[in-house]
Amino acid sequence: MKPEKEVTIYDIAKKLNISPTTVSRALNEKTVVNSNTRKKVLNLAESLGYRHNLFASSLRLRKTNTIGVILHELNSYFITSVLAGIEKIVTAEKYNLIIAHSAENAEIEIANASNLFHKRVDGVIASLSFDTKDLSHFKQFQDKKIPTVFFDRVFENSEGAKIIINNFQAGYDATAHLIDQGCKRIALITSNLKRNVYSERMRGYKQALLDNKMKFDDKLVIVDGLKEEDAIRSCNRILAMKPMPDGIFITNDFCASVVMQALKEKGFRVPQDVAIVGFNNDIIGKVVSPKLTTIDYPGFEMGKIAARTLIDHLKGLWNMNVTSTMVIKSELIIRESSLKKGKKL
Repeated sequence: MKPEKEVTIYDIAKKLNISPTTVSRALNEKTVVNSNTRKKVLNLAESLGYRHNLFASSLRLRKTNTIGVILHELNSYFITSVLAGIEKIVTAEKYNLIIAHSAENAEIEIANASNLFHKRVDGVIASLSFDTKDLSHFKQFQDKKIPTVFFDRVFENSEGAKIIINNFQAGYDATAHLIDQGCKRIALITSNLKRNVYSERMRGYKQALLDNKMKFDDKLVIVDGLKEEDAIRSCNRILAMKPMPDGIFITNDFCASVVMQALKEKGFRVPQDVAIVGFNNDIIGKVVSPKLTTIDYPGFEMGKIAARTLIDHLKGLWNMNVTSTMVIKSELIIRESSLKKGKKL
């Protein structure tokens, strides 16, 4: 069975005995057309099931009013917060979104970039996968002057707009808080140090130890994934340490919550035996017991700023290349999981 033929402006023009140009103007409602003619065109278009060809229009206008978003994952509170912020801005500006995610795989990220390029997006917002080695797959956008904004996971020394928090300072603050609570042997559980977010948090961790005259010990650093099975594996490595750490900075709240529960199941008290600080201010940190001390990572604001920066650039209101890196403020949120001294919140 052959598919039904798509109705065109030429079909409408032939039935009404008017020019295709007049039909186009009536449908677009952007130029003066006699009101009776417009009404006839709209009524006939509806009855025939006419669909406006956005792709053809975009080829003529060289604009699709579409923003492409490339994410490293979808199943995190931080990422959904970023998406909510992006959506708030683009919806108000009457842009559409195409969302792709790499599942932490550089090859998929490269395919996503190519797909968005061929869909003729007007701009791109991206956060890099664990194993992305370079930005060569984004050069196609650069060559066509299609703006790209990177957020969270970025190459900090690359050209182009980047939106981040001060991960070094956040790592420093988390570690310094554990030291202030009396921790003498602080472990770090983190992830792929090729990514700026984790390498910078570790750098802050090391500097806080140094500033407090505590020796950095690489045996106390665990680099692994952040999923549940990874967190269990990291916890087992913590349990095997002799002596056991009395504090742990974990650079992801979900991972921190899993580790905390696993330690409790082994009979350890949090924070009395082991104080824990997470990262991201994920909703899970508010429902676990004890509630999780964390670094607030303002994803919603990051998403809004990324989208606003991109759209203002597209509208000619702002040249986003003037300021290559925007740093959003984060803060330590102290809850029960780290309060070895029993201070009141």
